[in-house]
Amino acid sequence: QVQLVESGGGLVQAGGSLRLSCAASGRTFSTYAMGWFRQAPGKEREFVAAIIWSIGSTSYADSVKGRFTISRDNAKNTVYLRMNSLKPEDTAVYYCAAATPRSWPDEYDYWGQGTQVTVSS
Repeated sequence: QVQLVESGGGLVQAGGSLRLSCAASGRTFSTYAMGWFRQAPGKEREFVAAIIWSIGSTSYADSVKGRFTISRDNAKNTVYLRMNSLKPEDTAVYYCAAATPRSWPDEYDYWGQGTQVTVSS
């Protein structure tokens, strides 16, 4: 099992920045990739960004490309999501997820509890 704990959410004005963190513990050696997803009220959960743990290769949703950056700290077993130029439509609960090699890229095996990000206009 892998446990994921997100932090760093909050209230920010449009145009501002936040950095989310996701600390992984447990059987972290089984993790192949980490991802960030978000779910806004009344909407389905959507992919935001992902990173391959070993090589650092990244991918982004078109809606956040150029504004968000995913990174990881191997020593701390932590993945980050730096969010710049935030817009009200970025308001959502943000979830961290981890995928094993067997599941990637079709699904993620472990999920955090989520952290709220609210962007005011």
